[in-house]
Amino acid sequence: MIAPPPLPAPVLDPIVRLALAEDLGRAGDLTTDATISPDTHIKAEIRARKAGTLAGMDVAAHALKCIDPAVALEQAMQDADPISPGDLIATLTGEARSILMAERTMLNFIGRLSGIATLTASFVEKVAHTDATIVCTRKTTPGHRALEKRAVRCGGGTSHRYGLDDAILIKDNHIAACGSVSDALKRAHAYAGHLRMIEVEVDTLAQLQEALQHKPHAVLLDNMDNETLRAAVTMIDGACKAEASGGVNLDTVSGIAETGVDYISVGALTHSASNLDVGLDLP
Repeated sequence: MIAPPPLPAPVLDPIVRLALAEDLGRAGDLTTDATISPDTHIKAEIRARKAGTLAGMDVAAHALKCIDPAVALEQAMQDADPISPGDLIATLTGEARSILMAERTMLNFIGRLSGIATLTASFVEKVAHTDATIVCTRKTTPGHRALEKRAVRCGGGTSHRYGLDDAILIKDNHIAACGSVSDALKRAHAYAGHLRMIEVEVDTLAQLQEALQHKPHAVLLDNMDNETLRAAVTMIDGACKAEASGGVNLDTVSGIAETGVDYISVGALTHSASNLDVGLDLP
């Protein structure tokens, strides 16, 4: 897997600085101040303690740079690389005080984002025999969306919307407020510019039939069983993209993919991923 480009510094900086400020508080690292002299230099290693897919090194490197740009960070592995227990991920060389202050924030980012990449890779593997693409949703940790969506890409998935501002997705509540699928789509087409994608969520084949008359770019087939999904894909017949959503887990995703849908959105990629254990130690 080839890693996506690192996030730019203006995106990373406020997230990382908030995390560091949360940890250092008003007085800094009391333990390090009390026990480590400023002239102490060390070499430390970040190693994997569980198997998975690596992500978050761009954020970790930025955190270290914020604390002390003079500390050398040598990466043995890159984001999107598979990792096994004991694998050397990176070596840090420099002032002990700086490394110890940055340690927990760096590991928090790597562990959280590698957990997302690892879970995504598991879903991607389950649908590899099909043409379906695994996508994440807006169910992300507040303030960390850019990081978590990049981690999904490290695991081989891609993204649904980044936010409310980059596509039109008409959901059940929009339809209820408008009065019908047709009215909602008519309004969306009248509002959208030529570069705006329009997707509509449907719960039944009757709603799908109504939606297709108004030429959406994509339909979100919500909480349909596999038999209904197959019928929906047949009805769509390439007129737009078909996305399945709802009740997706590692046990069900293969069957959903085999119905012929183009995309499968999985909120669990970001809201339910387990932390991947990594540690920093002095060799």
